[in-house]
Amino acid sequence: MKEVRRFMKVQTQTVWAPAATTLLFLVIFTVAMGRGGREVLGVNFATFVAPGLIVMGMMQNAFANSSFSLMVGKMQGTLIDYLMPPLSEGEMMWALIGAAVTRSLLVGLALAGAMLVWPGVSLHVAHPWAVVWFGLNGSVLLALVGLLTSIWADKFDHNAAVTNFIIQPLSLLSGTFYVIDNLAPAFQAVSRVNPFFFVISGFRFGFLGRSDLGNSNDAVLHGAVVLGVINLVLVVITYAVLRSGWKLKS
Repeated sequence: MKEVRRFMKVQTQTVWAPAATTLLFLVIFTVAMGRGGREVLGVNFATFVAPGLIVMGMMQNAFANSSFSLMVGKMQGTLIDYLMPPLSEGEMMWALIGAAVTRSLLVGLALAGAMLVWPGVSLHVAHPWAVVWFGLNGSVLLALVGLLTSIWADKFDHNAAVTNFIIQPLSLLSGTFYVIDNLAPAFQAVSRVNPFFFVISGFRFGFLGRSDLGNSNDAVLHGAVVLGVINLVLVVITYAVLRSGWKLKS
């Protein structure tokens, strides 16, 4: 509740501004690449790119929220507010992740609402389970990475370095604006080990019924399992780091 209230007090900056910024990508890429009735995966370009932009906005804001929480406490000397309450490490971890996912869902809903009235965009849902699974797990993935960043970072420069050199490149090179079949085989192989690719493609499959992962439930289920395993590993690592007290209690 503390974390949700924190970002809701400045919701213009934390919810509406990110949604507006992500919508600019839709405008720019639709104008640049969507003219002439261009189709990708059997739909017009705007409909193709919309699901990826929604989940990309969700993921980036999940990271932004959780990466700020403990870091600002260390910088302002208020970290004790997180450590004194009678909460276990697991409870604190899931509370911070839950707040980050809450923000990501609000941004996703704001984006979806705007795109529903955007000319040429259709958000018909073909597979609801894929939308829910990849949307939530993508948000949890970035919330966990953000929480680890928040533990490690001692200043805003550290946070910005992870954002600029890891999160942004992985987001933009995940197939949000293209299908990886258009890439050379070597770059396709690189894309397929990018966890963001599984999130983007799986979420897109939920809307379009097709994606880079494949057009069958089995192919997408494989990506869903991979994403779940990655999150499980990150949960274990994050819990172990919190329990050790590294850079928090020492």
